Amino acid sequence: MKLNLKNPIVFFDLETTGTNIVYDRIVEISYHKVSPNGREETKTLRINPQIPIAPSATEVHGITDDDVKDCPTFKDVAKEIVRDIEGCDLAGYNSNRFDIPLLAEELLRADVDIDLMKRKFVDVQVVFHKMEQRTLGAAYKFYCDKDLDNAHSAEADTLATYEVLQAQLDRYPELQNDVEFLAKFTAHTDNVDFAGRIIYNERGEEVFNFGKYKGQKVTEVFVKDMGYYGWMMNSDFSLHTKKVLTNIKLRNFNK
Repeated sequence: MKLNLKNPIVFFDLETTGTNIVYDRIVEISYHKVSPNGREETKTLRINPQIPIAPSATEVHGITDDDVKDCPTFKDVAKEIVRDIEGCDLAGYNSNRFDIPLLAEELLRADVDIDLMKRKFVDVQVVFHKMEQRTLGAAYKFYCDKDLDNAHSAEADTLATYEVLQAQLDRYPELQNDVEFLAKFTAHTDNVDFAGRIIYNERGEEVFNFGKYKGQKVTEVFVKDMGYYGWMMNSDFSLHTKKVLTNIKLRNFNK
C-alpha cells in the first residue's frame, strides 16, 4: 500500500561503534526520503566516528576502523543531514529506542540545534512486534516474501523497513494509513527526552522516570533538591536528557 503522506517521511538506519547511545558514534547512516508527491531518493554516508569501532559491532555490520578512517566526521556532514530531513517525519526499525536517540546525541555533539521532538516517529519494529513479534529479516520474509540480502548494511535495512511498513498497511486494516496514527501506535511512552528519563504524567506534567524521585514532578524536585540537577548534569546521562532538564530549569526560573 502506498503511504498516505501529509509531510515527507525519512526512513533511516544507523550502523554504529556500539549500542550505548551516550558513548557510541555513527559509522554509517542511510536514509530513504519519500515525498507526498511520490518522489523517492536514497542517500548513504560513511562516517569517521573518531573512536574505535567495537569488534562486536564490526561482526554485525562489517565496517572496520580502516573502512572509515578517511571518511568525513559527523560534524562535517551534520548540516547536510539536517537539510535533507528538514520538515520530515522519521521512521525506522527499533528507531524509537536506538536510532533517533543516538542521532539526537550526534547532532548535539556537532552543535546543530534541531528539535527532533517536533517530528512524528514511526517505529516499524513496534508494529511488527505488536502484530507478529519477529526480527527484521523475518518481517521482510513474512510481509514481503523476500530474503533480506546484505542484512545489517544501513541501506539494505532502510529500504527493507520502508517495504515492510507498506506491506503492514496492506495486511492490517486496523492500521490507518496516516503518519500521525502510526507515530502514536508505535510510541513506547510519553517521553520528554529520547532516553525516557523524563516523561509526561497523565496531566501532561514532566516527571522523573527513574531513581529516588521517580514519578515526581521535575519542577518540584528542583525546589526541594537543586543538587539533583547538578548531579545529573555531571553524570553519564545523554546530552539530550541534559538539554531537556536545563530547559525545564530555565523555564521555571523565568516564571
